[in-house]
Amino acid sequence: MKTIKPARLRSGDLIGIISPASAVADATRIEKGVSYLEKLGYNVIVGKNVDKKYGYLAGSDEERVEDLHSMFKNKEVKAIICLRGGYGTPRIVDKIDYKLIARHPKIFVGYSDITAIQMAVYKKTGLVTFAGPMLAVDLWNDISQYSEEIFWRVLTSHKKPGVINLPENSKMEIITKGKMKGKILGGNLALLTCMLGSKLLPSFDESVLVLEDVGEVPYRLDRMFNQLRLADVFKKASGVLLGNFTECEVTDDEPTLSLDEVIQTYFGSLKIPVVSNFQHGHIKEKITIPFGVDVKVNADKNVFEITEAAVE
Repeated sequence: MKTIKPARLRSGDLIGIISPASAVADATRIEKGVSYLEKLGYNVIVGKNVDKKYGYLAGSDEERVEDLHSMFKNKEVKAIICLRGGYGTPRIVDKIDYKLIARHPKIFVGYSDITAIQMAVYKKTGLVTFAGPMLAVDLWNDISQYSEEIFWRVLTSHKKPGVINLPENSKMEIITKGKMKGKILGGNLALLTCMLGSKLLPSFDESVLVLEDVGEVPYRLDRMFNQLRLADVFKKASGVLLGNFTECEVTDDEPTLSLDEVIQTYFGSLKIPVVSNFQHGHIKEKITIPFGVDVKVNADKNVFEITEAAVE
């Protein structure tokens, strides 16, 4: 399938805000996030259903899909930024009108639970989407200068981002040696595993597979890594980038393998390059990942490079 790149974001453009997963508990985060975007010179429209709540969801499936469709239909909207993750997108991926998205390609930003939509959109349309800062998680309050600079560079420039420097004193750790290149895909580990077996997950053949997660203790990570192993996902990829696995260690006296031991079990003997401690995930200083574009990784030199523009 041909890759589709959205138009780059320009000053004065209209940005749509939706919440396709869980609701935001503190509405002031939405107000502060909107204010942040407006101070940068953008106009903002908030989905009509973002204040809805249905248990752990931001409204019913139909309401969340309605906001998504509405933002893609609106020709004035040039980018869509999700409020937060949580849970909910796997419930709606089979209800999305992908032909609508293909007719109106635009920037779509989120991470964590938003992974399900991003992978499904790429599978069905080839549209590049962005695993980057979300409004009520990252943009509402003191986003780090590192995350901010990369985020806006990737979304606003039709030039290739090139080498993305890691933060000072941060270094990728080599698990298996080698250089990797290919289209970067993946995202949140739990969301990828819950999509396995569906027709809405793209092929990871020759891809650079990036994985991250939060709040999953080692035995659950073990189970999810094993599920990907049994599906031959690791054999198909050209390399694996393990991002941050935040709050994923056991803190009591329960018998456990460590996170490092689990990672070594699944990646230590792979015959493709694998690195850990990649600067992505549920962390303050994160690299915005444009899913579907070509990247190169040279872990020996601590270099991550986006080798083509993510927007037109």
